[in-house]
Amino acid sequence: MSTKKHTPLEDKLIGQIKKDGPISVETYMNACLGDAEYGYYMHGDPFGRGGDFTTAPEVSQMFGEAIGVWFATAWQMMGKPKKFNLIELGPGRGTLMADLLRAANVLPEFAEAIEVHMVDMSPALRQVQGKTLDGVPVHVRFHQRFEQVPAAPSLIVANEFFDALPIRQIVKGEDGWHERVVDVVDDELVLRASDDVLSMAEVPLWARAAKVGEIAELAPARNDMARQIGTFIRRNGGAGLIIDYGHALSFVGDTFQAVRKHKFVDVLHRPGESDLTSHVDFEELALAFKDGGVDVHGPRTQQAFLLAMGLQERLDMLKKKAPARARIMLGKQADRLVSEKQMGHLFKAIAITDPSLGVPHPFGPAG
Repeated sequence: MSTKKHTPLEDKLIGQIKKDGPISVETYMNACLGDAEYGYYMHGDPFGRGGDFTTAPEVSQMFGEAIGVWFATAWQMMGKPKKFNLIELGPGRGTLMADLLRAANVLPEFAEAIEVHMVDMSPALRQVQGKTLDGVPVHVRFHQRFEQVPAAPSLIVANEFFDALPIRQIVKGEDGWHERVVDVVDDELVLRASDDVLSMAEVPLWARAAKVGEIAELAPARNDMARQIGTFIRRNGGAGLIIDYGHALSFVGDTFQAVRKHKFVDVLHRPGESDLTSHVDFEELALAFKDGGVDVHGPRTQQAFLLAMGLQERLDMLKKKAPARARIMLGKQADRLVSEKQMGHLFKAIAITDPSLGVPHPFGPAG
C-alpha cells in the first residue's frame, strides 16, 4: 500500500482503473491535460520562468515578428482579401499573437483586414490571452474548439500545439504488438504492455521491422486535427504555419515526456500537475494534412525558417537601439531560437496552403 500523497487526478485515475481496467497512454494523456476538474491546462498559467516551460514567443519578440512577416506575404499570395481570419491554435499567453500583430502594422492594409480567432480549450488561458491582447486595434474572438471558428479565408498558426495532443504507444512483444497502458499496482500508476495482441492493420508500415521491446507512437488525435484544418483551408482558402518539435521522418522510439518546473520528470509524476507532450512526427502529420486537401511544404528547421524570415536583420536593428546589457540579452534570445544545440534544429516548421496558392517563401527549392 502506497503512503505517497497523490494528486487529485491521480486518485481519480486510480479509482477509474480499479473499476474499469487499464487505460491507454492516449486516454491517460488526455485526462492529464484536459480533465475538466484537474487537467493541467484547465487551471493556472504554465508558461515562462514561474511555470513549467518556456515557448519560443516567450523567449523573444523576434519569433512572433518573423511569423507576422510570413503571414503578410501569405496574405498577398491570397490576393489581399479585405477580411480574413487570423487563427491561432493553442495560443498560450497570447504573446505570439501580440508580437505578430505589432509586425502586421508595418503593412496597414494587411493589419486592417485581420479578424483574430484564438482557439484554446483552457478557460484560464483564454482569460490570460484576453488581457495580453486587450487594446489591440483588431477584433479578437475566443473559442474553445476549432469548429467554432466561422468560415472565411484564413491564415492559421499553431506553435507547440500538436505536441500536446495525445498519442497512442504500442510496444513490440515476442508474440506481436501490444497497446501500452497505464495500470495500478499497490495503489500506484504503472506503465505496462496490454495482454491483448493488436491486429497488424493497426501497425504502420514504418514500424513493422521493430525489435522486441521497441515502442512506436501513433497520433490519431493529431492526424484528425490536421485533416480538419486541411479541409477548412481547402474549403475557405488560405494557408497555415505549424511549428513544433519533432522528427521529419517516421521512426520507432519513445518520445513521451513530462516537464515540471523546467525539468524533465517521469510521465507518471504528479498527474495533472506536469506537462505531457511527445515529439511530432512531421511525416505522418503531412500525410494527414494532405488527406484534408491542402498542399504541404517543408519541413524546414526553425533555424532555417527564422533566418530566412529576417531574424538576423531584425536582431541587428534591435541591437542598434539597445543599451549594452540589452544587446547581450537580445543575442542570447536569438541564439536560443536558432542554435543547433537549443531550439534551432529540434523544432521544425511546415506550411500548408490551398493548392491554388503555390509554394510560399522560404519553403521552395531555394528557400
